[in-house]
Amino acid sequence: MKLLLHAHFIEVPTPLGTMTLASTPAGLAGAWFLDQRDPPSAEERRTWQAGEAEPVLQAGRQWLHAYFAGEAPHWSGPLDLSRGTAFQQAVWRALLEIPHGRTSRYGAIAERIGRPTAVRAAGAAIGANPVSLIVPCHRVVGADGSLTGYAGGLPRKVALLALESPNRPLV
Repeated sequence: MKLLLHAHFIEVPTPLGTMTLASTPAGLAGAWFLDQRDPPSAEERRTWQAGEAEPVLQAGRQWLHAYFAGEAPHWSGPLDLSRGTAFQQAVWRALLEIPHGRTSRYGAIAERIGRPTAVRAAGAAIGANPVSLIVPCHRVVGADGSLTGYAGGLPRKVALLALESPNRPLV
């Protein structure tokens, strides 16, 4: 995955752990839990500058606060998904179509982007999503509805799905 160099960042405490938000001039480029799998490298982060005054990062902070307050906020700001390949970007854009409180399956995402046999590749792209929560990779479940991997850890995935749909049975 392409490095995100010369970005701006802020850290935002959430009920599920601190998240780092990163932006480029093109938009919000990252949202990671500090302890999740495959976060940006220390080398990459050293090129970033503090971004408390960056409007897209402030919008990201407000989005996170609304989300964890139980709202269903819509992200209307720009996204910079250029870290990924064209295939990954297509998958990430498909994730944006999953409504709050709903889930989808890996196969459905592959179909949505016109690549119905690329289920595993879609799964890998979902796992590489750099803008977690806002690009809702946590809403993707296994073919049988079971909870599957999440870079932030399965306990967080369970908590996020419960936050979005408290009446959803989690299997």
